[in-house]
Amino acid sequence: MSVGHLPSEYLESLRRQPVTCPVGPADTVPFGYAPLRATARLIRKDFDAAVTELWEWRMHEAAGLTVRASELRVRSGSVVVLGLRVGPLTVQAPCRVVEVVDEPGRKGFTYGTLPGHPESGIERFILERSRDGGIWIGIQGYSRPAAPLARLAAPLARRAQRVVTARYLYALDHAARGG
Repeated sequence: MSVGHLPSEYLESLRRQPVTCPVGPADTVPFGYAPLRATARLIRKDFDAAVTELWEWRMHEAAGLTVRASELRVRSGSVVVLGLRVGPLTVQAPCRVVEVVDEPGRKGFTYGTLPGHPESGIERFILERSRDGGIWIGIQGYSRPAAPLARLAAPLARRAQRVVTARYLYALDHAARGG
Protein backbone atom coordinates (compact mmCIF):
# COMPACT_ATOMS: atom_id res chain seq x y z
CA MET A 1 0.00 0.00 0.00
CA SER A 2 1.01 3.58 -0.44
CA VAL A 3 -0.37 7.03 0.12
CA GLY A 4 -1.65 8.50 -3.12
CA HIS A 5 -3.50 11.45 -4.60
CA LEU A 6 -7.27 11.64 -5.01
CA PRO A 7 -8.59 11.76 -8.58
CA SER A 8 -9.20 15.43 -9.43
CA GLU A 9 -12.95 15.19 -10.18
CA TYR A 10 -13.63 13.35 -6.92
CA LEU A 11 -11.41 15.78 -5.02
CA GLU A 12 -13.29 18.81 -6.38
CA SER A 13 -16.66 17.31 -5.43
CA LEU A 14 -15.40 16.64 -1.88
CA ARG A 15 -13.92 20.14 -1.54
CA ARG A 16 -17.42 21.58 -2.06
CA GLN A 17 -18.95 19.46 0.71
CA PRO A 18 -19.34 20.64 4.31
CA VAL A 19 -18.21 18.49 7.22
CA THR A 20 -21.10 16.38 8.51
CA CYS A 21 -20.76 17.18 12.20
CA PRO A 22 -20.42 20.06 14.62
CA VAL A 23 -16.76 21.08 14.74
CA GLY A 24 -15.56 22.06 18.18
CA PRO A 25 -12.97 20.97 20.70
CA ALA A 26 -12.36 17.22 20.46
CA ASP A 27 -12.88 16.89 24.21
CA THR A 28 -16.35 18.52 24.11
CA VAL A 29 -18.79 15.90 22.87
CA PRO A 30 -22.02 17.19 21.26
CA PHE A 31 -25.33 15.64 22.29
CA GLY A 32 -25.98 12.37 20.49
CA TYR A 33 -22.32 11.66 19.75
CA ALA A 34 -20.15 9.01 21.41
CA PRO A 35 -16.74 10.08 22.74
CA LEU A 36 -13.48 8.59 21.55
CA ARG A 37 -10.35 8.87 23.66
CA ALA A 38 -7.13 6.86 23.58
CA THR A 39 -3.54 7.59 24.55
CA ALA A 40 -0.28 5.70 24.52
CA ARG A 41 3.32 6.40 25.36
CA LEU A 42 5.42 5.47 22.36
CA ILE A 43 8.51 3.33 22.67
CA ARG A 44 10.28 5.33 19.99
CA LYS A 45 12.20 8.47 20.93
CA ASP A 46 12.39 10.29 17.57
CA PHE A 47 9.67 12.93 17.92
CA ASP A 48 10.34 14.67 14.60
CA ALA A 49 10.17 11.39 12.65
CA ALA A 50 6.92 10.47 14.42
CA VAL A 51 5.47 13.85 13.44
CA THR A 52 6.51 13.31 9.83
CA GLU A 53 4.81 9.90 9.80
CA LEU A 54 1.65 11.42 11.25
CA TRP A 55 1.59 14.43 8.91
CA GLU A 56 2.35 12.31 5.83
CA TRP A 57 -0.56 9.90 6.53
CA ARG A 58 1.86 7.02 7.19
CA MET A 59 0.28 6.20 10.56
CA HIS A 60 -3.04 5.64 8.78
CA GLU A 61 -1.35 3.54 6.11
CA ALA A 62 0.56 1.47 8.69
CA ALA A 63 -2.75 0.86 10.46
CA GLY A 64 -3.94 -0.96 7.33
CA LEU A 65 -5.96 1.78 5.65
CA THR A 66 -5.68 2.89 2.05
CA VAL A 67 -5.01 6.62 1.88
CA ARG A 68 -5.87 8.94 -1.00
CA ALA A 69 -5.40 12.62 -0.22
CA SER A 70 -5.43 16.04 -1.82
CA GLU A 71 -1.92 16.61 -0.47
CA LEU A 72 0.60 14.03 0.64
CA ARG A 73 1.35 16.12 3.74
CA VAL A 74 -1.43 17.26 6.06
CA ARG A 75 -2.43 20.90 5.95
CA SER A 76 -5.58 22.74 6.98
CA GLY A 77 -8.24 22.05 4.36
CA SER A 78 -6.64 18.83 3.09
CA VAL A 79 -9.15 16.23 1.94
CA VAL A 80 -8.47 12.53 2.49
CA VAL A 81 -10.40 9.37 1.68
CA LEU A 82 -9.45 6.49 3.94
CA GLY A 83 -10.33 2.95 2.90
CA LEU A 84 -10.92 0.14 5.37
CA ARG A 85 -11.21 -3.40 4.06
CA VAL A 86 -14.09 -5.32 5.59
CA GLY A 87 -14.11 -8.79 4.08
CA PRO A 88 -14.44 -8.39 0.31
CA LEU A 89 -15.57 -4.75 0.62
CA THR A 90 -13.69 -1.52 1.16
CA VAL A 91 -15.49 1.07 3.27
CA GLN A 92 -14.64 4.59 2.05
CA ALA A 93 -14.29 7.33 4.69
CA PRO A 94 -13.90 10.88 3.30
CA CYS A 95 -12.64 13.55 5.73
CA ARG A 96 -11.36 17.14 5.74
CA VAL A 97 -8.56 18.45 7.94
CA VAL A 98 -10.12 21.24 10.01
CA GLU A 99 -7.16 22.02 12.26
CA VAL A 100 -3.39 21.59 12.25
CA VAL A 101 -1.52 21.87 15.55
CA ASP A 102 2.10 22.99 15.17
CA GLU A 103 3.43 24.05 18.55
CA PRO A 104 6.81 23.33 20.14
CA GLY A 105 6.61 19.78 21.51
CA ARG A 106 2.98 19.37 20.35
CA LYS A 107 2.01 18.50 16.78
CA GLY A 108 -0.99 16.98 15.09
CA PHE A 109 -4.26 17.56 13.31
CA THR A 110 -8.02 17.14 13.46
CA TYR A 111 -10.28 15.97 10.68
CA GLY A 112 -14.03 15.99 10.31
CA THR A 113 -16.14 13.59 8.30
CA LEU A 114 -17.54 14.45 4.88
CA PRO A 115 -20.66 13.09 3.12
CA GLY A 116 -20.12 9.45 2.22
CA HIS A 117 -18.35 8.62 5.49
CA PRO A 118 -20.23 5.91 7.43
CA GLU A 119 -19.86 8.01 10.60
CA SER A 120 -20.38 11.67 11.43
CA GLY A 121 -17.72 13.08 13.73
CA ILE A 122 -14.23 14.41 14.26
CA GLU A 123 -10.96 12.80 15.25
CA ARG A 124 -7.87 14.57 16.57
CA PHE A 125 -4.37 13.08 16.55
CA ILE A 126 -1.82 14.84 18.78
CA LEU A 127 1.80 13.91 19.40
CA GLU A 128 3.34 15.45 22.52
CA ARG A 129 6.85 15.33 23.89
CA SER A 130 6.80 15.01 27.68
CA ARG A 131 9.29 16.66 30.03
CA ASP A 132 11.19 13.39 30.39
CA GLY A 133 11.62 13.15 26.60
CA GLY A 134 8.93 10.54 26.08
CA ILE A 135 6.49 10.78 23.20
CA TRP A 136 2.75 10.45 23.69
CA ILE A 137 0.08 10.00 21.04
CA GLY A 138 -3.41 11.11 21.95
CA ILE A 139 -6.50 10.42 19.88
CA GLN A 140 -9.70 12.23 20.79
CA GLY A 141 -12.97 12.82 19.08
CA TYR A 142 -16.62 11.98 18.83
CA SER A 143 -18.84 10.27 16.33
CA ARG A 144 -22.21 8.74 15.61
CA PRO A 145 -23.38 6.49 12.79
CA ALA A 146 -24.34 8.41 9.64
CA ALA A 147 -24.89 5.80 6.94
CA PRO A 148 -28.00 3.60 7.24
CA LEU A 149 -25.89 0.44 7.46
CA ALA A 150 -23.69 2.00 10.18
CA ARG A 151 -26.83 2.90 12.16
CA LEU A 152 -28.18 -0.65 11.82
CA ALA A 153 -24.84 -2.13 12.87
CA ALA A 154 -23.89 0.53 15.44
CA PRO A 155 -22.23 -1.92 17.90
CA LEU A 156 -20.15 -3.35 15.05
CA ALA A 157 -19.24 0.15 13.85
CA ARG A 158 -18.08 1.09 17.39
CA ARG A 159 -15.97 -2.06 17.56
CA ALA A 160 -14.41 -1.29 14.16
CA GLN A 161 -13.59 2.22 15.39
CA ARG A 162 -11.91 0.83 18.53
CA VAL A 163 -9.89 -1.64 16.44
CA VAL A 164 -8.70 1.05 14.02
CA THR A 165 -7.83 3.37 16.93
CA ALA A 166 -5.74 0.60 18.54
CA ARG A 167 -4.01 0.09 15.17
CA TYR A 168 -3.15 3.81 15.03
CA LEU A 169 -1.56 3.67 18.49
CA TYR A 170 0.48 0.61 17.48
CA ALA A 171 1.37 1.89 14.01
CA LEU A 172 3.48 4.90 14.99
CA ASP A 173 5.85 2.71 16.98
CA HIS A 174 6.01 -0.25 14.66
CA ALA A 175 6.07 1.52 11.30
CA ALA A 176 9.34 3.11 12.46
CA ARG A 177 10.81 -0.37 12.96
CA GLY A 178 9.52 -1.77 9.68
CA GLY A 179 6.40 -3.54 11.02
